[in-house]
Amino acid sequence: MSEGPSFNAETAYIGIGSNVGEPLHNCRKAIDSINLIDGCTVTDRSDFYRTEPVGATSQEWYINGVIRIETTLGPQELLRSLLSIESGMGRVRRRKWEPRIIDLDILLYGNRVIEEDHLRVPHPLMHRRRFVLMPMAQLNPGLVHPVLGRSMADLMEDLPVEGQAVVPLSDR
Repeated sequence: MSEGPSFNAETAYIGIGSNVGEPLHNCRKAIDSINLIDGCTVTDRSDFYRTEPVGATSQEWYINGVIRIETTLGPQELLRSLLSIESGMGRVRRRKWEPRIIDLDILLYGNRVIEEDHLRVPHPLMHRRRFVLMPMAQLNPGLVHPVLGRSMADLMEDLPVEGQAVVPLSDR
């Protein structure tokens, strides 16, 4: 089991999605795996949502959600751990927006703005995706995007529903 958050822990938000195999099971398994990372503790999670695919639309709908974690890992170390979970669950990256057994994205890492090789935080597309903003707004509607200076709830209100359907699941 992972240790609890320490005095120098950072709050991060992780987007979770799947549309291959048993998507809800895959998302739950990923959350359990994240909670087992040394230096990470899952402190809350949104409901899960059935979501219309964005980008490549000729595929199954996704199950998406967001978790909040406390972590003593740095951003790159956290990213490596998440990629390891994806790989361990069978994800193979071939092309952009393809169906996936699991997708784990660092959405926010504290209030930091990070532009490094293979890591951009805040996630560069989160403010354009209802499947991210709806669970984010559920967890913390007043949370402010560190670049745009607007709350998750406000950002979500600006997005069209058409082409981005998000249907709550009763999974708790």
